Amino acid sequence: MKLTKYTHACVRLEKDGGVLVIDPGTFSESAEALSGAQAVLVTHEHADHLDSKAVVEALQGSQHLELHAPGGVAEQLRQEAPGAAERIHTVEPGSTFQAAGFDVRSFGGQHALIHPQIPLVANIGFLVDQNVYHPGDSFIIPDAITVQTLLVPLHAPWSKSAEVVDFVIGVRAPRAFQIHDGLLNDNGLGIVEGHVKRIGAKYGTEYRHLAPREWVEV
Repeated sequence: MKLTKYTHACVRLEKDGGVLVIDPGTFSESAEALSGAQAVLVTHEHADHLDSKAVVEALQGSQHLELHAPGGVAEQLRQEAPGAAERIHTVEPGSTFQAAGFDVRSFGGQHALIHPQIPLVANIGFLVDQNVYHPGDSFIIPDAITVQTLLVPLHAPWSKSAEVVDFVIGVRAPRAFQIHDGLLNDNGLGIVEGHVKRIGAKYGTEYRHLAPREWVEV
């Protein structure tokens, strides 16, 4: 499949004419990523993963676009796009479904802790075609599954570099690319990516940086 990386946490997957977009957020080129898509997966409600305006416009502009998200996100979007309500699906952890011709499995259920005084929200990680894993804002490792392509949240208010590296070690995917890098400048990006690339290689993971709009075959 073709994987295109957009700014921050958004990726677009294409296979056999099917187009699946994960986490088109406000930091990303969401309208561009959503163009021609048949399905959208949203890991959680935060704006850097969900550009509500762009997603609602996409749902209203295509009678074939379907969306899968945690319950709170799904309900919010049903209210904002009532004409597309039947195409907006609630996803629970541990479920399997098809979207745009891709097989999808869901994992996790809870956003990583930012601070005890900041409420937790639902977060779903998605494994697509037993290949590409997008964890959203969490370090949940899929159980009993071998991941081929790991999308690594490099930096967030809820993480530290040691946890990022441990996540890569724990999943042990053959290849990894970055997501959630929109808050890093070049200096910070270089430091974190250096740790991930060097230590991940010891455990069999080849890490590569993707620029916004760059694509690879996975």
